[in-house]
Amino acid sequence: MTATTITPIIDRPQWAAEKTHHFGESVIREMSRVAARYKATNLAQGLPDFPCPDDLKDEACKAIQDNINQYSFTWGDTKFREAIVEKTQRTQGLTYDIDTEVTVTCGAAEALNATLMALINPGDEVIILEPFYENYIPNVILAGGTPKFVKLNPSDWSIDAEALSAAFTDKTKAILLNSPHNPTGRVFNQDDLNTIASLCQQYNVVCITDEIYEHILYDNAEHVCMARLEGMRERTVVINALSKTYSITGWRVGYVLAPPPITHVIRKIHDFLTVCAPAPFQRAGVHALNLPESYYTHLNELYADKRTRIMQTLNEVGIPFVEPKGAYYILGDISKYGHATDTEFCHWLAKEIGVAMVPGSGFFSNPEDGYGYARICYSKSSETLSKAHDQLLALKQHG
Repeated sequence: MTATTITPIIDRPQWAAEKTHHFGESVIREMSRVAARYKATNLAQGLPDFPCPDDLKDEACKAIQDNINQYSFTWGDTKFREAIVEKTQRTQGLTYDIDTEVTVTCGAAEALNATLMALINPGDEVIILEPFYENYIPNVILAGGTPKFVKLNPSDWSIDAEALSAAFTDKTKAILLNSPHNPTGRVFNQDDLNTIASLCQQYNVVCITDEIYEHILYDNAEHVCMARLEGMRERTVVINALSKTYSITGWRVGYVLAPPPITHVIRKIHDFLTVCAPAPFQRAGVHALNLPESYYTHLNELYADKRTRIMQTLNEVGIPFVEPKGAYYILGDISKYGHATDTEFCHWLAKEIGVAMVPGSGFFSNPEDGYGYARICYSKSSETLSKAHDQLLALKQHG
């Protein structure tokens, strides 16, 4: 009897959904694998290599020992939703109802996917500011929408109001806003927000705002939630997570704040995507959201020092950049090194210099627009930043 040969699905592309042909795997996470392959210092992926606060770890362990190990309510642990509402009121002056306007998700990634799947129909356009966080294109495509790009001004990564206005049409369903901005570190100012708010109201568009870096700010920059602007509370979806502020990217606890009609449809999608976020980490998240103001002061001081160190390194090496005002990334200009593409440069850098960065092309709709850039992440320990400094000095021989 002849044995049956099983052909792996990977060899049968005709079975793949058409939408999967429009994007690849994450370049950011690929560069972490490249860093591991060459034992390079990882300045690529936005994950801190220093520990989260000890009391958060203690709270997570306590929750597990207290048998908070089963499903929470689909839209989130009650105590955690209460903590979200209290913190949002305290920091942004916005009040949300825990029963009808708060949904806890498996990180900001699921929050955005659930939101887009709940709101977007085939043919709907979603405006994305460019450069953008790489997840946004797959998120929109998976929801059946069409991404529409508006380039930021590369001199300071500000919004071009005329270009943004021209992008809005009767096909526009939503705009994706990310502030503080990944990958540039831009914190959009009041004029930027007013422009977006005016256009959203004129064209009856939803603003989906990714605010995961809201507490990482520099030089007195202020984060203003779009929902605070007049006429925007009822058309804004706020996405956030514990990951960056509390250095717990692996806990996968995020949340969505939205008016009841939008929350209702987001919850239906979320329910069948993941059921619920990890229950013990939600309960530990109550402690995180109730940390005193001194925690955020220390956080800003910590990252301000890291920003200073990485900027000094880049200046010493001779990599131009726009100084970030928020988040923990810099989009550096690597065009002088003469590589054909940014990807070629970043793989060479990891292998020969021992430092991993993210190719800039992953943040642009036209990859060639990003060939001259690499994203540098500085959410790293003092030891890691010192090591990267010493390694990057070798670039002075190549520029």
